[in-house]
Amino acid sequence: MGDARILVVGSTMIDLIAYADRLPEAGETLVGKRFQMGFGGKGANQAVMAARFGAPVAMVNAVGDDSYGASHLENFKREGIDITWMRTVPGSSGVAPIWVDGAGVNRIIIVPGANDATEAAVAEAAVREFKPTIVVGQFEVPQATTLAAFRAARAAGITTLLNPAPAAPIDPELLAHADWVAPNETEFTAIFGGSAIGPDGDERIRSASDRSGNRLVVTLGEQGAALAIPGEPIHRISAPRVKAVDTTGAGDSFLGAFSFGLASGLSPDRAAELAVACASASVQKAGTQSSYLSRDEAAALAAPYLAGGTR
Repeated sequence: MGDARILVVGSTMIDLIAYADRLPEAGETLVGKRFQMGFGGKGANQAVMAARFGAPVAMVNAVGDDSYGASHLENFKREGIDITWMRTVPGSSGVAPIWVDGAGVNRIIIVPGANDATEAAVAEAAVREFKPTIVVGQFEVPQATTLAAFRAARAAGITTLLNPAPAAPIDPELLAHADWVAPNETEFTAIFGGSAIGPDGDERIRSASDRSGNRLVVTLGEQGAALAIPGEPIHRISAPRVKAVDTTGAGDSFLGAFSFGLASGLSPDRAAELAVACASASVQKAGTQSSYLSRDEAAALAAPYLAGGTR
């Protein structure tokens, strides 16, 4: 594992997940099959998955002074995640109502709540004090907060990875401070234009990487992922064929594993291969963090990669 240390500047959400064979049309009421509540938020999910690989992980975020906020802090402690730079603020914690259909495809609404109070100064302090080897950010906390962390990381020569999700206009300075950008196909279109899939997908991804100067890792669901480094050919990483039960949190599982791989010194290709395998495992179970590999399972998956072998 080497000196891998992962700092996540990101969100916490309580996932409220309803499962149904199909999702309702406008004005329609359906009877669902079951309901599940669990821990989520893109930042929290990525931190938990990275921590299950055994690396030291710290989280920067704000939760509300409600039972959800207290539960998040306890969950991080159980997962072995450093909460030194977590803050509790007045008001409600973030929630994410989620619908999942019979094919495992989800639709999500997030209500950020306390996530919007995640402070730039705290993020900067975490970079200085935790001394990570990679800083990971997303769009469920203010972009200004993530930018503050990325500036501090860039000044210290620390790798930065931006997951621009959910899709939103991106601060050009934040993009410029991101060593890696990790969109899914929808987010790729929103940021760079064009589609990452289809016969010309590779050329569009390569062009986006060359124009922006960012390294890209584009997650493509059941098609795996595409890796782009300016000036180099696209590398596609295929996903194994699996029966998807619930895709909720799969992208975060990928990014937790990918950040762990990069921080551990794996080549980008090998880190992406590890991440695809990790995400493919997560879609075969229901829930978000509850669907992720356990510590033992994650260690077994990562062992051949860290040893320099094959899967």
